[in-house]
Amino acid sequence: MKIRIPDIPKEGLDLELEEAIEIENVSTPIRARVRIEKLGTEVLVKGNLKTQLKFQCSRCLKDFHRDYSIPVNVVYHPVEELKEGEYHEVTSEELDTDFYTGEELDLSSLLKEQIMLVIPMKPLCSELCKGICQVCGTDLNVDTCACSFKKADPRFEGLKKLLNQ
Repeated sequence: MKIRIPDIPKEGLDLELEEAIEIENVSTPIRARVRIEKLGTEVLVKGNLKTQLKFQCSRCLKDFHRDYSIPVNVVYHPVEELKEGEYHEVTSEELDTDFYTGEELDLSSLLKEQIMLVIPMKPLCSELCKGICQVCGTDLNVDTCACSFKKADPRFEGLKKLLNQ
């Protein structure tokens, strides 16, 4: 959804959105409630978005869903404020800052960005997930296996002799 910046009233704009954004893990439409305010050339977007994401557990390989409620607090500045060729180190206070060009603000890209930031690098169905047996493939959350893990790396045999002494 695109918002024309000149059309934002002085008292601000309250929006409720429901959009289906194409991201790999998103399994339901994104619902968002945002408030947009304009202060001079700055545009403030505050609110919350909710969605459900689908993952595959990194340990047991089962699919699972997780609900997310993500706070949104972004300040947009016109891209013209950046000086061409000048380098600027981003401080921790500027992490919620973005830039817009022209007279439109694309809320779909904002929603997509906020979701991408919460996707875990190693999704787990549970912190206590035991995973699968690396020998027989049994799901250790459901069943136990009788596999032995006696195979040691032959490069460590010299160290094993030192422990026995």
